[in-house]
Amino acid sequence: EVQLQASGGGLVQAGGSLRISCAASGFTFADEAVAWFRQAPGKEREGVSCISTSDGNTYYSDFVKGRFTISSDNDRNTVYLQMDSLQPEDTAVYYCAIKFRSACPLLLHHQRGDDWGLGTQVTVSS
Repeated sequence: EVQLQASGGGLVQAGGSLRISCAASGFTFADEAVAWFRQAPGKEREGVSCISTSDGNTYYSDFVKGRFTISSDNDRNTVYLQMDSLQPEDTAVYYCAIKFRSACPLLLHHQRGDDWGLGTQVTVSS
C-alpha cells in the first residue's frame, strides 16, 4: 500500500526557514513525479514545486523561485522542501502528492496525484 507522510511543519517568523519532508512507503522511488501543493484558508490549492525521481529535474512556481528548494533522497524514499525567506503569505497546509510514470508539469497543472499525504501546517508570523 502506497503511503505518503508529510512532516516538519511549524510556526516560524517572517524571514525564517523550515524544511518539510514527504516520506513515501509501499514502493521504491524509480520514475515518479513528486510534488508539493499548498492550500491557505479560503484559497484554492496551488502547486508549489515538483521533482522527478528518475532524473532529478525540478520545477517551481514563480512565487517560490529562489526561496524554496526541492530535493529527493531516493535511498530514503523521501522528498524534502527547504523553505527559506518565508513570508506570511506562505502560511498554508502543505501537501505532497505522487504521480507514477508521469511528468511534473502535468502533476502541477492538473493536480491529479495517484496518492496524497495528509499535509503539514506551515505558519509564518509577521
